[in-house]
Amino acid sequence: MTAETTHETASAAAAPNPRPDARKRYTTVAIILHWLIAAAILFQVILGWRMGDEPKGPATYAIFQLHKSIGITILLLSLARLAWRLFNKPPPHPVGQPRWETIASQVVHVAFYVIMIGLPVTGWIMVSASKLNIPTLLYGTVPWPHLPLLPELATEPKHLWYKAGEISHGLLVKTTYLLLALHLGAVAKHQILDRDEVLGHMAPGARPGWKEPRAWLAAAGLIAVIAAGYLYKPAVKRPAALAAPTEIADVQAPAAPAAPTVAAPAPTTPAAEAAPAAPPEPDAALKNPVAWSVAKSSTLGFTASWAGDAINGQFKRWTADILFSPDALDRSKLTVSIDMGSAATGDDQRDSSLPSDDFFAVAAHPKATFTASKFRKTGEGRFVADGTLDLRGVKKPVSLPFTLKIDGDTATARGVTTLDRTAFGVGQGEWASTDQIGGKVKVSFAITAKKK
Repeated sequence: MTAETTHETASAAAAPNPRPDARKRYTTVAIILHWLIAAAILFQVILGWRMGDEPKGPATYAIFQLHKSIGITILLLSLARLAWRLFNKPPPHPVGQPRWETIASQVVHVAFYVIMIGLPVTGWIMVSASKLNIPTLLYGTVPWPHLPLLPELATEPKHLWYKAGEISHGLLVKTTYLLLALHLGAVAKHQILDRDEVLGHMAPGARPGWKEPRAWLAAAGLIAVIAAGYLYKPAVKRPAALAAPTEIADVQAPAAPAAPTVAAPAPTTPAAEAAPAAPPEPDAALKNPVAWSVAKSSTLGFTASWAGDAINGQFKRWTADILFSPDALDRSKLTVSIDMGSAATGDDQRDSSLPSDDFFAVAAHPKATFTASKFRKTGEGRFVADGTLDLRGVKKPVSLPFTLKIDGDTATARGVTTLDRTAFGVGQGEWASTDQIGGKVKVSFAITAKKK
């Protein structure tokens, strides 16, 4: 061994390792968070496209609710990843990487944190400042609050906050497309052209080259997430039957005519037997209006059409004062008072929008009232109540056909009529159009009553 060789060997041994404690990959926690967030962002992108392309309806509404849930999930995962990053250094950039690539990589990395946190926050602002006060339930289960103060703002500043969130959200979405293209392109360049260890940072054990199975597995996962976004079909609540109202005050209902009573014949003479029987006297009570008590199983419901799907609902709280007799139609009266804030369609998040000014305007008009003092008989056991409906401060004439059936002291009454919601101003702004939510709404009732 020459002196020169000995010197080189000693120098090499004495030279410090350029990265003596450098990691060759991210930590396991960072890797798991990375792939979870990546999948969630891709799924979100597809859901966002579907929300814009598909007609508004129950299915699109359900997709929107899932979109909110996944957005909050991305926010929480991103904050967790950022906190983890502060205490766990990432692996170094490849040896010999040009400085401009290092700077570009750092910029893209920071930009990803901006969109991962900024997109959910701007969406959160939009939901909190929306004029429709729809609560957020993560995955339909866990309540998530609105941002403080925004829901209580006056209309104008609240709208400004909403528009700011909307514009920012849109810009961040477009930035996301650019970052995804840059990131995926950079990974492909490092894996195929530069043939360095960058993919191995997030896919432990991965080697450079296009034949690496982990690279193809990541590509397959990307395609699977995109396909899942398009194939996902939300479960839309369509109650087959309406539940009984939880609160019904002392409701009074129409009565049907009682069957005539015939006394049993008594022993008599043959002459008397030959005489014709006198017609039975009608129930004297039916000559005057009669009050009836209604069972709590009685319902007052409605059916609307949304994007071709039937939406069934009911009012949970309502009262009625009804005096009715088929033999005293001219003196019969009906007054029904409905608590508009009690409307329910089986979806809590959707129902929370019904009291808003866009629909029932409950704050200004908490009650709807139907009054009738004119009744018509249209057939055996069939009647029509002609009256006035006061809804959202708008009064319109309404005719309510109904049927009556009686068995002893128990009466049943059922009726249905169709209303034009637009005539009462139910549906403002984007909801005034009947393209998605039909203008015709069926209102029905089913009552079981006992004579008082």
